[in-house]
Amino acid sequence: MVDLWSGFSQAFWLVVTFDPELAEIAFRSLRVTLSALLVASVIALPLAALLAVKRFRWRRWIIVILNALMGLPPVVVGLVVYVILSRSGPLGVLGLLFTPTAMIVAQTIIIVPLIASVAHQSLRELWAEYHDLLISMNVTQWQKIRTLLWDSRRALLTASLAGFGRAIGEVGAIMIVGGNIDHATRVLTTAIALETGKGDFGLALALGFVLIGIAVAVNLSIHWLSRTERGDRW
Repeated sequence: MVDLWSGFSQAFWLVVTFDPELAEIAFRSLRVTLSALLVASVIALPLAALLAVKRFRWRRWIIVILNALMGLPPVVVGLVVYVILSRSGPLGVLGLLFTPTAMIVAQTIIIVPLIASVAHQSLRELWAEYHDLLISMNVTQWQKIRTLLWDSRRALLTASLAGFGRAIGEVGAIMIVGGNIDHATRVLTTAIALETGKGDFGLALALGFVLIGIAVAVNLSIHWLSRTERGDRW
């Protein structure tokens, strides 16, 4: 119990004083995750809109695959990315293994199916309302997609938030492809695992507090941006 309280007090002090090591790890984690989220959203959201408005032969299979990949084990993604980026892999010449770029690639692969599947549900419902109107206006496929993406932007923020939540808490894949290298690829989740193993509960708890704080801050930001609560409506 004494060790527990000592760890909490040390963690509180590290957070309050904005310890340089803690800040470095937190900013790197946020930079990697936001980069992955941006890339994943650029891929997933138009894909979700395309699946909602266009009918083609393999459409249903693509939707099924995306839904199935929502539960894709992150360590498997890390292993595949590791093999591809290793020296003997097809992209080994790029030298991306054990860099933040490799971590971004792994996180992007993990969250694209999640964002696309969640976004597709909202876009499909909106397309049911807009279908007759947009067809009668004889607009192009791109105009349909753009209209759906814009009018469902609040729901899409929620889909992106779900992707962010999974990416920021990921440890398995980025441990494999990033290597948890100090001052290079160490992020919040991998640092927590390392410091816990070393018995430095104070720093581990401080990192955990920052991780929770980031998650809460992003949730509140999305809540504010999407105007979920208006007047007496929740």
